[in-house]
Order: sequence, then structure tokens, then C-alpha cells
Amino acid sequence: MSQPLSILAHAGRAWPFEQARATLMRVLKMRLKDAGDQKRALELIQAGKTDEALKAYEGLGRAVIFETGYGPSGLPHIGTFGEVARTTMVRQAFEALTDGAWHTRLIAFSDDMDGLRKVPDGIPNPEILREDLNKPLTVVRDPFGTHPSFGAHNNARLRAFLDGFGFEYEFMSSTDCYKGGMFDEKLLLALERFDRIQAVMLPTLGPDRRATYSCFLPVSPKTGNVLQVPTLERNVSKGTIVFEEDGERFEIPVTGGHVKMQWKPDWAMRWAALGVDYEMAGKDLIDSVKVSSQICKVLDGVPPEGFNYELFLDEAGQKISKSKGNGLTMEDWLRYGAPESLAYYMFQSPKSAKKLYFDVIPRATDEYLQQLEAYPKQEAEKQIENPVWFVHRREVPQKAMPVTFGLMLNLVSAANASDKETLWGFLRAYIPGATPESEPLLDRLAGYALNYFEDFVKPAKTFRLPDEKELAALKDLRARFAALDPETRDAEIIQGLVFEVGKAHEFEPLRAWFQALYEVLLGQSQGPRFGSFVAIFGLERTIALLDQGINGELV
Repeated sequence: MSQPLSILAHAGRAWPFEQARATLMRVLKMRLKDAGDQKRALELIQAGKTDEALKAYEGLGRAVIFETGYGPSGLPHIGTFGEVARTTMVRQAFEALTDGAWHTRLIAFSDDMDGLRKVPDGIPNPEILREDLNKPLTVVRDPFGTHPSFGAHNNARLRAFLDGFGFEYEFMSSTDCYKGGMFDEKLLLALERFDRIQAVMLPTLGPDRRATYSCFLPVSPKTGNVLQVPTLERNVSKGTIVFEEDGERFEIPVTGGHVKMQWKPDWAMRWAALGVDYEMAGKDLIDSVKVSSQICKVLDGVPPEGFNYELFLDEAGQKISKSKGNGLTMEDWLRYGAPESLAYYMFQSPKSAKKLYFDVIPRATDEYLQQLEAYPKQEAEKQIENPVWFVHRREVPQKAMPVTFGLMLNLVSAANASDKETLWGFLRAYIPGATPESEPLLDRLAGYALNYFEDFVKPAKTFRLPDEKELAALKDLRARFAALDPETRDAEIIQGLVFEVGKAHEFEPLRAWFQALYEVLLGQSQGPRFGSFVAIFGLERTIALLDQGINGELV
């Protein structure tokens, strides 16, 4: 009998399980002050009795909160997807550890009360944004003309983006939290402990910024701008601060949306106010996490568990920058690859720097398909280590993919296909009874392959003539293929013949023979397993392709 999922999860070595176990320990230490209680609760949970632990210790009853943050001055991007996908994977691992008995929440937090500091590139009607610079994003007018504000527009895009990938989350707006009073208690505490927060922040700043820095950003009663001005006076009993704008003094409360905290204190205050248990961040924010963690403690909070993931690099190994345009966008990936392949790519080694450019898409797609094929054959303890268990949130399709993405690309190339119907003509012959309806993932792959071939493979194709040795081998292969039953679809038989020809003509190493096949027949130095390609392309068409290569008609 297989072990319960929670028992397997406690031994799981995949990084989300490591993060989930660290989160569990954090929660136990934070909510149970007695070390003996912590130990007994952990023993119950590790024994698959989380429900008993929750009943025994009232302090554990509150939901475990995972958070991701979003700055809505721009639109959601591939980094947004990565952070939410990875956090979802840790949440999934935590739920596995605790038998699903412990309620969890994933908050997608939008920092939409921040002031708009610059006009983003590529936005329509930029003059509207220029006129509204420094106002809160939920006050800045929407240049798209579809929502009450620019912040509301981008929040809607974020939610549609997350919904489109099927993420389960709770959306939370900074503006709503500040104005609705959710942060009032911590804001008043921040006012009381202003000097302690300043003592954390000031050493991290340059001399000019240090001279005027305040952890509070007042919203001007006169202009509505989010101001970066010194706090001149504090009145803790009244809950107010005094500042100056254009020579005029104002006194405003720190509650009710009249101020916004600077982003590092804001992050810390949010952790403390919402009781966030887990939040990851990019490697570029390591120092920010340390500073915010210190301030969180000043505000009587406990910093969340989490880790710093590596940033994405371009093909040349340079950090990806939206302003440089040297990386992939979400739209790019989804034109050439399935969302599942992107989630798989995000799962792989998040603490290692990863190159993010077009050539990684076919490889990530085929690696994902290999894992998908392996999953049903694995023992339960291996299945939960398989990336597809996380990609599909435990609901893993049990149907293996009959064709790789690389093979599909070469099929498009050899068949000179320009539409799905042409591809399906080959696929139906290779997979009896298959239709776009019965094989939806295969149908999507066909579309991705057509796009990728047209944009990247076709322009780079370079055919060549065979040399004398290669020409003799090609003729030999043609003769052996012609001797087979024209309806032969057995990839192993075909692959065996290709090997025999390579050995008979003394190619050393043997891969030089396969490279010759790819370069002469497909115009590229690498290709699919040749037997599988012929099985799907068909013997008759392959013989015709060999004739073209032999006669130099492809060059």
C-alpha cells in the first residue's frame, strides 16, 4: 500500500517541498511559543495528523498566507508569471505536507497607491500620464480609456492575466488597504516608532536622500501628489504628521489613505499587517528583503519565509531589461510554446541564473513532454518530485504525447507545411483515430511549431550538397527504404536501417552520418530521431526527399 501524500511530501526533495517545510517550521515557531508544543504539533503533522494538530492547538487555526507583489505602473510580464507560478508551487507543497487540512491563502498584492514617477514606454495618450505624474496610480487617469484609473486598468490586466493561467489567488489593492483602515494599526505604530524605522533606513541611503528622507509619503491635500518630503513634526497622540509643500505647512493623519509609506517600510508594514508567512523575491532585492525584515520586526511582525530567485539572462548572458528589450515577453513564449512548458521552465532550478531567449522554448517543451510521459510509470514518491506534478497542480494528464515538439518542427520543415490541416494529414496517418479534439495538446503544439518554424527555423535554414561518401550512403538508404512495405510505420525498424547504413559506410563517429542527413535533407545541423521522423512523414515522402537531396535539388 502506498504511503499517504503528506508522509511522502515530508521526504520530498524538490525545492517547493524544502520551502514548504521551512514555512511550516516558521509558522509553528511563530504561533506556538512553547518549544514542547512546537515539537508535538510537528510530530502530529509529520505523522499525517494535521487535523489533530489544528484541533489541539488553537493558535494554529489561522490560514497560512502566501503573497506575491505587483507594481501596476506597468503591465504583467513573464517575471510576474514566474513569481506567482513558483509561489503557487510552494503553496501546493505546503498543502501536501498538511493533508490539505490547513487553510492557505495566496494574496496577489498590487502596490497601486504608489505615485507614478515616470511615463512607461509604449502607452497610448502619454500626455495624460505626464499631466498626472506623482499622483497615486489609482488616481492617474487611464490612457486606455477603459477604467476609472491607470492603476485600475493595470489591476484588471493583472487579474485577467492570472485568471487566464488558472491561478487561485485573492487580489488585494494597496489603495483599498490604506483607505479602508486595514493598515491603520501598523501605521500608527510606525508613527510611534518613526525614529527606529529611520535608524534602519538612513544608513542604506546616500547623503542627499538621507537629509530629506521620511518613511511616510504624504498625499498632498492641495495637489493630490504623493510627496517625497521630510516629516517636520509628529504628533503620536493625534496620529498625525506635519510636512511642508511649496512653503505651506500641512498636518494630516497617517491613517485613512492620507499617507503612503516608502516602499521598503511599506513592504515591511504589509507583512506585519497581513501576517504574511511566505514571499519570495528576485536576487536583486536581497538587500531590500533584509532591510524590510528589520522594519517588520520594529512593527512587531515576523518576516515571512522565502528565498531569492535568480534573475533571467538574455542569450549573451546579460540581465534582461524591459527598456533594452533583450528578453522574451509572455506574448513571445505563448506564440511558440504552451503555458505548461513555461511553468516547467520556471520550476527548474529557480536559484540558478537562467537564459531566457527563443531557443529555450523547444527544449523546455520537449523536456516537459518527457516528464509528462514518465509520470504514469513512476512510483508515488517519484511522481511528487516530477515537475509536472507542480505544473498541473496534482491533476496530471495521464496521456503521453505521441510526438515531440522537435519532431513536429522538422515535420513542418520537410513537408513545407503552412497550416495545421497539412500537419494533421501526417498526424492522422501516424496516430490512427487522432483528431484535434482527441489530442488538444498535440493540436496546440502544431500551431506553436508552425509559428516557430516560420519565424526562426525557416530563415536560418542552409542546405548543402552531400560529399561523395555521403552521396553513396544516401543512395544505399534510399534503396533499403524502397525495399520496405510502403506502409511501414515502425520507427524502430526504420531507425535500425539508418544505423546499418551509417555503419556500412564507415561513418566515424556515427553521429556524423545523422548530421549529414539533417544538413542535406533538412538544412540544419541537428534534428529529431530519424526513424521517428520517417515513421510520421511516411516512407514514400521520405524517399522523394532523399531523391531531392541526392540530386542536389534542395540547395
